[in-house]
Amino acid sequence: MEPERILNGLSDELQRAIKELSEAKTLDEKVALSGVVKNLSESLGVFLNLATDLTGFEEFEDFEDMDDFS
Repeated sequence: MEPERILNGLSDELQRAIKELSEAKTLDEKVALSGVVKNLSESLGVFLNLATDLTGFEEFEDFEDMDDFS
């Protein structure tokens, strides 16, 4: 499967779950949906970390001195 499709799919599902969570009425619904949001967020994080590792991207390597941008 293409990485972009995975990323978009996880993002879409996360947005949908967050919307459902905001509309949940009962505590049971909120607990169940918060678990879904947590799992999707963690999955998205794993995917993004993997993508970062594969590309060799160094975190903000070019922006070591952020005081210059203030």
